[in-house]
Amino acid sequence: MIPVLEPPVTRWWCRTCSFRDVTRQAEPHSRFHPCSGRDGLTLPMLREGETSRVVLTERQDYLDGADVPLVEGRPFMNATTEYPDGHTDVAVYAPTAYVDARAH
Repeated sequence: MIPVLEPPVTRWWCRTCSFRDVTRQAEPHSRFHPCSGRDGLTLPMLREGETSRVVLTERQDYLDGADVPLVEGRPFMNATTEYPDGHTDVAVYAPTAYVDARAH
């Protein structure tokens, strides 16, 4: 009889909204979701029981019509997850690029 290994269950939560989720993956992984508490901005979730915090960094550059994520009308460039042991993870929100593909 060969034993069947079950992948570990990871429970996730968001500090900003009430969203919770569960993943079943053996390898290290992260979980993101479109947060209803931040106007749909894709934010990292925290493992249940973690005391980490997520910090949003507002864009400081000139937008000039760039298509960037807005939360309450303010543009953001990244979300940094700060863990108690000192390491950080960063999710970057790059401006959307568009191409004019019309023949001239």
